[in-house]
Amino acid sequence: MVLDSIKINTLLKRLKERYPVVKTQLDHTTPFQLLIATIMSAQCTDNQVNKVTKKLFAIYPDPDALAAAPLKDIKRIIYSTGFYNNKAKNIKACAQSILENYKNIVPESIESLICLPGVGRKTANVVRSAAFGYDAIVVDTHVLRLSNRLGLTDKKDPVKVEFELMEIIPKSSWSDLSLQFIYFGREICDAKKPLCKICPMFDICPTRGKK
Repeated sequence: MVLDSIKINTLLKRLKERYPVVKTQLDHTTPFQLLIATIMSAQCTDNQVNKVTKKLFAIYPDPDALAAAPLKDIKRIIYSTGFYNNKAKNIKACAQSILENYKNIVPESIESLICLPGVGRKTANVVRSAAFGYDAIVVDTHVLRLSNRLGLTDKKDPVKVEFELMEIIPKSSWSDLSLQFIYFGREICDAKKPLCKICPMFDICPTRGKK
């Protein structure tokens, strides 16, 4: 069951009322730092990533510095984020690519971003939205779960979900929706134990308590 336009507008209105101001929880001071933090956030909490990036960026704050960093040093610093071998290789290679191909500046187009090592559409959209101000839908695990539970899509592939949401959600709400879903997923619509009894979306939710 897919929500109709009236219920979609109701959903957006309630999310806006509950979370009027939303922003990424990843600490950063530059688009490059956000890019690296987002790569590091896979299978890791934002809080843990922030602890690690504080150390990493104190030593290697930009593409030039990180591209020249010994791989073993990167691995040692980011070890606690999990999957550190692959993440470290991607982080270093990403910095090198930006240095060599984009004159030390993070590109803004999604076509260029997804060509960087370790960067898929989700990471690219985080950077485009939070660092450059573009309207973009970021499909992480929360957005994927809530989009299905709330009847916005029945697709399971993140890219297909992204494009389906782009068709039914007003462009001006794209970036906020992604973050609002993340907030809402953490607070109410948990993966294992959704708090349906106190959910403000219960009356328009087609699953209503079903996981």
